Amino acid sequence: MPKMKSNKGAAKRFKKTAGGIKYKHATKRHILTKRTSKNKRQLRPNSVLPQCEVASVERMLPYL
Repeated sequence: MPKMKSNKGAAKRFKKTAGGIKYKHATKRHILTKRTSKNKRQLRPNSVLPQCEVASVERMLPYL
């Protein structure tokens, strides 16, 4: 049986850790002058994926 393909977009965005699946927040790349300092600070740390989203990410990444 052939190998399953992983979703390459998801593979670049999610990493598996002991605490769950981590990801970086969106809207933190460019044109940050219109964002408040508070908003940029809150987007800074990596987050752990909520449990309701884990199944869909694991489906996209079979070898995660």
